[in-house]
Amino acid sequence: MDSYVIQTNGNSALPSVLDVHVSIGGRSAMLGKMKGRKARWSVKPSDMSNKTFNPIRAIVDSMKVKPNPNKTIISLSIGDPTVFGNLPTDPEVTQAMKDALDSGKYNGYAPSIGYLSSREEIASYYHSPEAPLEAKDVILTSGCSQAIELCLAVLANPGQNILVPRPGFSLYRTLAESMGIEVKLYNLLPEKSWEVDLKQLESLIDEKTACLIVNNPSNPCGSVFSKSHLQKILAVAARQCVPILADEIYGDMVFSDCKYEPLATLSTNVPILSCGGLAKRWLVPGWRMGWILIHDRRDIFGNEIRDGLVKLSQRILGPCTIVQGALKNILHRTPQEFYHNTLSFLKSNSDLCYGALAAIPGLRPVRPSGAMYLMVGIEMEHFPEFANDVEFTERLVAEQSVHCLPATCFEYPNFFRVVITVPEVMMLEACSRIQEFCEQHYHCAEGSQEECDK
Repeated sequence: MDSYVIQTNGNSALPSVLDVHVSIGGRSAMLGKMKGRKARWSVKPSDMSNKTFNPIRAIVDSMKVKPNPNKTIISLSIGDPTVFGNLPTDPEVTQAMKDALDSGKYNGYAPSIGYLSSREEIASYYHSPEAPLEAKDVILTSGCSQAIELCLAVLANPGQNILVPRPGFSLYRTLAESMGIEVKLYNLLPEKSWEVDLKQLESLIDEKTACLIVNNPSNPCGSVFSKSHLQKILAVAARQCVPILADEIYGDMVFSDCKYEPLATLSTNVPILSCGGLAKRWLVPGWRMGWILIHDRRDIFGNEIRDGLVKLSQRILGPCTIVQGALKNILHRTPQEFYHNTLSFLKSNSDLCYGALAAIPGLRPVRPSGAMYLMVGIEMEHFPEFANDVEFTERLVAEQSVHCLPATCFEYPNFFRVVITVPEVMMLEACSRIQEFCEQHYHCAEGSQEECDK
């Protein structure tokens, strides 16, 4: 069978190009092409799928223990503020969605980077004299996770490396390694409220470093960097000419005793892609609305990075149009009281949890300043029957039905993470059970009997 393409002219009813297959001598020219190939089924997963690995899922799924049937399970492991129903979004947010849906205006495709009007609203909301924004600087995404994915995809090639905090959100590694990007871990210091080890960070940078990820406020630490510390991080980036991916999904979710500083407001020369979204501050993670804010006052990214982000956004044609249609009212009608009440609850719960766990021998909680988390150090020498944080948290589930994530999930062994969004009564009960568990398993370290007798 030979194949010919015939061009037709005029206004014929026929299509302008005809693909005609002609049999010659009863033999198909395709046979020659197929020669040497033995037809057989062989369908295998791609390299990308094989390289995609989520450490949280791998660790949690391998924990085979069952909760104590005599105690109700209390999950302090899920970073979803909606789980227990005690932190609903504001009625104005829900009404904005209803109005967008009822309008009938948002049922079709939007531009892949989002409606212009929606991007204008985000630009206006986050604009500041120190970090000006226009609609062209905003790309709407399917949640903050996709924002991070697009930023990594536009900044790094396979074989390059990115700098990721330790402890840090596990998705950074999951996304990077699936793209063939190496992950280098820079340390956060618990004794300094999880500030960055700046010397160690700078020592990791080489000619293949594509970007530095800065997560502030932090998941899993609940830490909030001071203005002066952020300026020191920016100084490293400026000195080494490394762009920053700022994961600021918990932006503005800081307790009253400290201040959140958007990273881009502190620098005019370091190019920054800031990732955010509705998920946490507005308590609607399932709505999947995120964004990238492009801060590039020195034109270092230029049109190439902007155009690259637009091209990458076209792979899934943008986030939900109904949420885009609701953005204006969500941003402008949500009362300040809603934000205040959410933060007051989180602050109260974090104080309660920190105070209770700090009084337990063998545990060293680090006081958080924002976000929805608290990290707790385990003095493993006092719990010799457990090899590591994974075994400690496994037994905590088995005996007390309290589920915390072992910090091995965040590349930081011998800690565990507590989510502070649960109702207060549940938090109190969980802390009481953790105390009982630690008292049952605590052993005096060798040579410290005097301390134990106190």
